[in-house]
Amino acid sequence: MTRPLWQLSACEMREGLRARRFLATEIIESVAGRISTRNGHINAIVDDYTDQALREAEAADAASANGRAMGPLHGIPVTIKTNIDVSGTPTPNGLPIFKDLIAPDDAPVVRNLRQAGAIVIGRTNTPELSMRATTDNPLHGKTCNPWDEAASPGGSSGGASAAAAAGFGPIHHGNDIGGSLRFPAFTCGLATVKPTFGRIPAFNPSALAERGLMSQLMSVQGAICREVRDVRLATRVMAEGDARDPWWVPVPFDGSRIEAPITIAVTRESYDYPIHADILAGIERAAGYLSDAGYNVVEVKTPSILSAAQSWFRVLGHELQTLLLPIAQEHGSQTIQDIFAHYSTIGDVIEAKDYRAGIAERTAMTREWNVFLDQYPLVLSPFLMRPTYPWDYDARGFEACADLFRSAIYSTGVNYLSLPAGVVPIGLVDDLPAGVQLIGRRYREDLILDAMECIEQRVGVLVHHLWEREKLD
Repeated sequence: MTRPLWQLSACEMREGLRARRFLATEIIESVAGRISTRNGHINAIVDDYTDQALREAEAADAASANGRAMGPLHGIPVTIKTNIDVSGTPTPNGLPIFKDLIAPDDAPVVRNLRQAGAIVIGRTNTPELSMRATTDNPLHGKTCNPWDEAASPGGSSGGASAAAAAGFGPIHHGNDIGGSLRFPAFTCGLATVKPTFGRIPAFNPSALAERGLMSQLMSVQGAICREVRDVRLATRVMAEGDARDPWWVPVPFDGSRIEAPITIAVTRESYDYPIHADILAGIERAAGYLSDAGYNVVEVKTPSILSAAQSWFRVLGHELQTLLLPIAQEHGSQTIQDIFAHYSTIGDVIEAKDYRAGIAERTAMTREWNVFLDQYPLVLSPFLMRPTYPWDYDARGFEACADLFRSAIYSTGVNYLSLPAGVVPIGLVDDLPAGVQLIGRRYREDLILDAMECIEQRVGVLVHHLWEREKLD
C-alpha cells in the first residue's frame, strides 16, 4: 500500500481484506495509531476501545482464514456516538449525571453494524442532550474541528465528524433531529445522508421513558463518512430491521428505476436571509456538475421550507420545553440552559392545546412536498446559508444563536417533513469546508447518493486536502 491503512475508505478496506492484501488487525493497528497521535488534541473519541478492537480484529482474521463468510463490514472499524447504547458501557449523552448509565444491550444500529462484522473502535463526543450545533459538554469537554480548532466541528455529531476528518476510521455513527448529521458533515468536509424516518431502526434499551411523538418522527440514525460510497455501504447495513422499533419500514434500499434524465430542481431561495455569495456559487457549481452528469437541472420554486423550519421550533419546541428543558435545568450547564432559552425565543413555541393542530399542519406540509417531489425527484438546495461558524457561536448570545438557525432552515425544515437529505462537500469557503444539500423522495436515499457521488467525482474527497496540509505543517 502506498497510503497508510487509516486513510482508506471502508470500500477499499473491504476489497483489500477479501483479497488478503492486508489483515483486519493491520487496519485496527493503523487506525489506533492515528487515534493515539491526533485524538489528544481533537478530543473526538471520548471512550477509546482500541484494545478490545484489536482482539476482535484477531478473531475476524481467524474467521476469514478458516473460510467463514465475511459480512459487508468484516474487520472495518466504526465509531458510535455516546447518545446511543453500546452494551455494557455508559450512554451519558453529554451529561455528567448519566456517566454511569450502563446500557443493558446494543441499540439496533450497533447490533446491525456488529452483525455485519464491523468493529467498534471508540465512542464519539456529543453536546449536552445532543441539542447543540456544536460539540462541547462538562463531562468530556470540547471537540475541535480538525481543519481549524477555532471552528465548530458541528453538532450534535461533532465527535463523529471530527473523527472522520482526522482519520479515525471510515464510518462514524451519528443521528439527526434538526441537522445533527448534516451540520457536522458540512463543517468538516464530509458526506452524509439523513435517511427517511423509518429507514433505520432506533431504540435505546437504557431509555427511562419513550420520547415525545415529534421527537420520534423527526429523529433518525445515520453515518458520517469521508466518501459517499461509504455512506451508501453503512446506511445499507444500518437499515436492517429490528423488532424493537415499531416505526421501522421494510422498504428495499434500491428503489424502482426512474427514466433518465432525472430532473433536479434547484433552489437558491434564502427567505430574506443574507446568503453568502460563495454558498450561492457552490450551488451553481453543483448544479453544473449534475447537469454535466446527465441530470435535467432546472431552477424551480419549491414549497416553503421556511414554514416547515418555523414549525420545527413551534411544535418540537413544545416537546423540548416539556421533556428536555427540565433535565437541562436540573443537570445541565448554564450554557445549555441559555441555549434552550434561545430556542424557545427563536420560534413561537406552541402550548399543549395547539400541539395536535401543529401535528395536523405537518401532514399538509409533507403532502405538499411529496407532490412536488413526485414531479422533481431531487432538490438541490443550500444547507447552511453561511460559512462554517466559530466553535462557540451558538453560545455567544441570542442574536448569534438565532443567526445560525435562521441560516439553517433547509436543515430543520427537512427534519420536520421527515424527508431524506444528504450533504456533500462543494469546496472551501473562507478556507473552511462547505457543502450543498440534496433532498429526495421518501425512501429514495439511493437517488440522493447517486447525485452526491456525481458532485464528489468533480470536487474530490475534501479531507485529502486536509491531510496534505498536515504533511506540510
